[in-house]
Amino acid sequence: MVMLSTVDRRVQEDIRDVMYREALALDERRFRDWLEFLTDDITYDVPLRVVREDLAEWELSPNGRIFQDNRQTLEVRVRRLETDFSWAEQPPSRTRHYITNVLIDATDVENEFEVNSSCFIYRSRGDSIDPNLLSVARKDLIRLTEDGYRLARRWAAIDQAVINAHNLSIFI
Repeated sequence: MVMLSTVDRRVQEDIRDVMYREALALDERRFRDWLEFLTDDITYDVPLRVVREDLAEWELSPNGRIFQDNRQTLEVRVRRLETDFSWAEQPPSRTRHYITNVLIDATDVENEFEVNSSCFIYRSRGDSIDPNLLSVARKDLIRLTEDGYRLARRWAAIDQAVINAHNLSIFI
């Protein structure tokens, strides 16, 4: 049986618009603006993918994380990017976030929405001819606040177990 979203189409459009504007802020390196898309109680979690045998119970580490941030640590990361001490981002990354397959569902909490999406990130740096390509499954919690729709949780699983990058200092 195919499940259809019970979320009003206008709400779905507004949430998609916020997601696209959030991605644009990241791609334009407007990290202070990006922080405005987040709630004060945000959780930002990127588990580590592991390679296991066929019948393993999990392929995402229950404990290992690439990122496990909250509002405070995300703000620290942004402040660091604004200094000369962000060595991992010298030269700065150029990214393009492609957000697709967006599915929006209501939750049991009024004005909170589960948003599943696929995100493809193209990242290049300096004059390298080899870009980094990341395929990501995202599960977000979007909340309607007095300031509009805001990201309250991002859980993102990178499809690759081995990432073809010297570092991973970008936001997913």
